[in-house]
Amino acid sequence: MGSVGIWTGVLDALPLPEAREVVADLDEQGWGSLWFGEAFGREALTAAQVYLAAGRRMVVGTSIASIYGRDAVAAAAAARTLHAMYPGRFVLGLGVSHAPLVEGMRGHNYGRPVAAMSAYLDALDAAPAGVPGEDRLPPRVLAALGPRMLGLSRDRADGANPYLVLPEHTAMARETLGGKPGNGPLLVVEQAAVLDPDPQVWQSRAHEHLEIYTGLPNYRTSWLRQGFGEADFTRGGSPRLAEAMVPRGLEATVRRIHEHLAAGADTVCVQVLGPDLVTPPRADWARLAEALALRG
Repeated sequence: MGSVGIWTGVLDALPLPEAREVVADLDEQGWGSLWFGEAFGREALTAAQVYLAAGRRMVVGTSIASIYGRDAVAAAAAARTLHAMYPGRFVLGLGVSHAPLVEGMRGHNYGRPVAAMSAYLDALDAAPAGVPGEDRLPPRVLAALGPRMLGLSRDRADGANPYLVLPEHTAMARETLGGKPGNGPLLVVEQAAVLDPDPQVWQSRAHEHLEIYTGLPNYRTSWLRQGFGEADFTRGGSPRLAEAMVPRGLEATVRRIHEHLAAGADTVCVQVLGPDLVTPPRADWARLAEALALRG
């Protein structure tokens, strides 16, 4: 899937023809993979099929598909079909999501994360494969921040998919997973960035990006483990948190990508923060692809 991919939430804001066009452009730019979440927009596995069809070679991964969004039998059936249609190009990223989304929007009870994920993986492994030629599951990675979920990613999955973490966390995750890039469990790390070097533009986009996450207990706990404190969790994050989580400018972004790779990531999926949540940052994606020499 290559060492650098794109993470984006903007595709949910686009009509399908435009979303397919954006995916085709990213594929042409040379990105190794495309990752997207599941919250208020398209159903993740249906969307994955659309995006796989729009590209020619790019790996597509859910980052993440909520385990509360569909039962494990349905997830296994859909994942097997995608794997058969696009062998080697789909990664099933799974996560426990967050209590406000699970309970407030979906109406489920939000269980203890590691126990809930473990039970879901049991059911996924036991799901029947009744369609000829569709008996194999694709690789699966888990949204993992803390040591217990990272351990589950090592023992029950093909790797981990951390979000909003420092390179030091990547090094810890690689140590927990074992192996090394290209020869061990997959470590796919998300990294947000603002390519515009203007301090005011960066400040606005970085704090807007962190606004929702500073209110979610899973991320606050993760940041405490990474050395931040309660004072950093004001809505939108403190300047210290924003500077740590969101590099500013093209050079700083490229440098951060290489720091994650040096710390043990197989793939860094870059979330380029544009002017809003509905406009694809096409020019920034192209600039970053050129700086990384993705087609070189």
